[in-house]
Amino acid sequence: MTRYNNSHIMKRFTTILCCAAAAVCISACNKPVENTQSVCNVIFDTDIGNDIDDAEALVLLNQYLEEGRINLLGICLNKHGDLTARYVDLVNTWYGHPDIPIGIIREDFNSGDPAEERYTGLVAQMAKEDGSPLFATTLKGYSSLPLSHNLYRKLLAAQPDNSVTVVSVGFLTNLSLLMDTPADEYSPLTGMELIQKKVKSLVLMAGRFTEPNYPEFNVMFDIPAAQKIINNWPGEIILSPWEIGEAVRYPAESIENDYNWTPAHPFKEAYIRYGDMPYDNYAFDPTAVVCAVEGSNYFTISPAGTVTVDDEGFTNFSPCEDGRHYYLSVTPDQAAALREYFVNYLTRIPASQAK
Repeated sequence: MTRYNNSHIMKRFTTILCCAAAAVCISACNKPVENTQSVCNVIFDTDIGNDIDDAEALVLLNQYLEEGRINLLGICLNKHGDLTARYVDLVNTWYGHPDIPIGIIREDFNSGDPAEERYTGLVAQMAKEDGSPLFATTLKGYSSLPLSHNLYRKLLAAQPDNSVTVVSVGFLTNLSLLMDTPADEYSPLTGMELIQKKVKSLVLMAGRFTEPNYPEFNVMFDIPAAQKIINNWPGEIILSPWEIGEAVRYPAESIENDYNWTPAHPFKEAYIRYGDMPYDNYAFDPTAVVCAVEGSNYFTISPAGTVTVDDEGFTNFSPCEDGRHYYLSVTPDQAAALREYFVNYLTRIPASQAK
């Protein structure tokens, strides 16, 4: 079994990036996701708990934040349950970022089943021998946190125009609710007006475009919300579809070997509780995060076009010059580069845990 260490990673990472760069051929008119900001303002929207790749994405964002590459303005949960919020809180706290605002969603907003907390609850309730929590948390009273669509309003209203990238890797319920919000104490603008004024780009982990075409989970879970966002979002949308997650897997050998510098790592503990080890999990959600921060550098991007969502959750793409939708794909070399990228970033020791 190959051990992933930093020297091994960087040697292979450099080689693969050269191959990936040679494999990418993108015309200048097809670069809607190039990030020209020195620091990217990000709001992260997640159904964390259904799949372990949300946890990967959360770690990646915390690592970017430590590097000063992003301002992580807030994390909006689109899956209800106190243990979901508690897991996000403990990860942020462990990485030394306890002040990131978190928004929640109510059960009656079609937001998932707390019984689906396949790892968030298990890790959140891990304890030391004396019965105290294994992982410290910062927030109290998770059920009293602001609703996600209201947190969106507060965060967006405080940002410069055209400066926020929204990364949604779960259900589209929160964004649908945001679109319908009226003026309030945060802004005299409606939700649609706030989006149009403040949001630079929307990156979604959503959709599936290859044959056979199946309804993708994030779309299928709340089809009306997906249709509403795809049809009415007042700006560009970049989709990182199911196919990329299938092509890019996080390696089990990294979980087994690269986190042993600490007695307990919240991502490792979550990963080994999510599935039967060893398994290489689909990296659906981290690819959307990479796209938001790195731009199109690690991907092949479609021409401009229009995505449609039918009443069964199937997604289809039609190219058109004035379209506002794009979707990502990867070559084998790009997939390999992304795999190494994730191992490199996720296994770094954060300053909060340095001995």
